[in-house]
Amino acid sequence: MSITDIPGVRVGHTTLAARPTGCTVVLVEPAAVASVDVRGGAPGTRETDLLDPKNSVEHVNAIVLAGGSAFGLDAAGGVMRYLAERQIGYATSAGPVPIVPAAILFDLNVGQRPDVRPDAQCGYDAARRATGGPIEEGSVGAGAGATVGKILGLTRAMKGGIGTAAIRTADGLIVGAIVAVNASGSVIDPRTSRPVAGVRTADGRGLEDPFALVRQGIAAPGPAREHTTIGVIETNARLSKAQVRKVAEMAHAGIARTIVPAHTPADGDALFALATGNLSREANVAAVGAIAAEAVSDAILRAVRMAKGVPGFPAAADLR
Repeated sequence: MSITDIPGVRVGHTTLAARPTGCTVVLVEPAAVASVDVRGGAPGTRETDLLDPKNSVEHVNAIVLAGGSAFGLDAAGGVMRYLAERQIGYATSAGPVPIVPAAILFDLNVGQRPDVRPDAQCGYDAARRATGGPIEEGSVGAGAGATVGKILGLTRAMKGGIGTAAIRTADGLIVGAIVAVNASGSVIDPRTSRPVAGVRTADGRGLEDPFALVRQGIAAPGPAREHTTIGVIETNARLSKAQVRKVAEMAHAGIARTIVPAHTPADGDALFALATGNLSREANVAAVGAIAAEAVSDAILRAVRMAKGVPGFPAAADLR
């Protein structure tokens, strides 16, 4: 299952050809109750203050995930244009204003063309391509230039990507996630505690034990704030804005149990959470949050397992 198994949710990617980078757009119609939880020390975001439960606007029309560092925030403008052309947005006296929060990751050091980054046209094209069907995963959209396992430097790192997963309970609750994985740490399978992608051994053929690296006190070298894992959680549950915030907070457990180390000063990890309210019964917020963490964990694993290597950054499939 994927995040698009939730009715009303569509996802589109744009992957740029000049170097590995791009953007991913999650569209929701009708608008969904939304909030966000941002962790780590280096976030790059747009409209996150709006999503604080104490602030007035409760619903969003789309979420944008993009590469390109802060330049990539421009992609949200293209999504706004796409929605405005269709008269979709928050009702004002002057007409609808689309509400489009966004988050970015740093991938400018992949592909040797830092001048190539997502812009408004990237966002517009991704919104135009959005579908409620199967979603391409791996080295596409916001995950095109993502890398993981950088705490011993880029020469020992691997390819990250974008992945999606969803969980449905017997009573009809669905919680899905889509995550672009660009972590300084390594990705582990939390069921086995074994690394799947991340810091490679000195010969480049295997994977270092990330827990051992942490216990040695090793931290990311060189320029900090050049990583970040970002994603969107969506559920068909009926939740308030404060409850959606709690789901976003709980969902970060999925990052913490799957990326070692996580939420570092070099990562700006951000998870948006949305609730469509299509499920008529009362939702158990604790259950939704716990499932969200599982969906995030599954999406992270899919992101690196579906990734394709690029020069200098082999993928998990290349080490088998």
